[in-house]
Amino acid sequence: MKQLLILSGKGGTGKTTVASAFIKLADARAYADCDVDAPNLHLVTEWEEEPIRRDYYGLPVAKLTQELCTHCDLCRQHCRFGAISAGDQYSVDPYGCEGCGVCAYVCPTQAIEMVPAVAGELMLYVDEENVFSTAQLRMGSGTSGLLVTEVKKEMKEAAHGSRFAFKSIPYCKDAIETDCDSKLAIIDGSPGIGCPVIASLSGVDMVLIVAEPSISGLSDMERIIRTAEGFDTKIAVCTNKHDMNSGISEKIEQFCKERGLPFVGRIPFDPAAVRAVNNAKTIVDVECPSGTAVKDIFKKTMALLFD
Repeated sequence: MKQLLILSGKGGTGKTTVASAFIKLADARAYADCDVDAPNLHLVTEWEEEPIRRDYYGLPVAKLTQELCTHCDLCRQHCRFGAISAGDQYSVDPYGCEGCGVCAYVCPTQAIEMVPAVAGELMLYVDEENVFSTAQLRMGSGTSGLLVTEVKKEMKEAAHGSRFAFKSIPYCKDAIETDCDSKLAIIDGSPGIGCPVIASLSGVDMVLIVAEPSISGLSDMERIIRTAEGFDTKIAVCTNKHDMNSGISEKIEQFCKERGLPFVGRIPFDPAAVRAVNNAKTIVDVECPSGTAVKDIFKKTMALLFD
């Protein structure tokens, strides 16, 4: 199964708009939203069924048992993250705890133990033919990269082989079978170059970068290209709202030419695209200039991916 990852160096470039259009054009049977901080691909994909939900456990956090605590203060003194406070009773701030376990190690009465903590929620949408994997990171959690890895893992496992039975997934109570044997998976990544992007890049066959013709858009595009180049994967670039700043759009294309990167097309600024998204549609569900442009970008991208 080929995996196409759609990224952007910054938020607001139209990455998810392009990803949802590609899913529709490819009639993709397997896709994922790896922007676990703010997933929104589900808003423009049609699913009548409720997802199969599962809590995701990240790093453990410290739990203090008051009856065993002798107020020796060793835990607070050794906590480098300031997550333990003293007073009439000692307490642990679960949002401040980084799960290092030092407090439990130094506690002479074993009043502190490390316990699993819910870091987010995994959601798997399935029907007879399609698979969509996504997740929502819990506020304050720092395990976004690990959660993205789980999102991709569930998508690949669910889309692997013919008549795959979801009975093999531990949290699925009922056997749900699908004919999904996808040759293509489309992954909507997250903006920036942090942990969720690194996890998204691992193992994919190609990255399409959606660039914005602005000063920050150009700078962030260069950063994400440098990041993607470290993963030995194909890279292509397109611009969205290219006519908003023709000068920077030309710089983006020149940069790609100098680096030997395929530039696969330009998407114009299009008010019809905004209306389509606000109506939970993709830009290829309506007749509009942006939809026409993305169809051409899709053809070029598929040619590169399957070359």
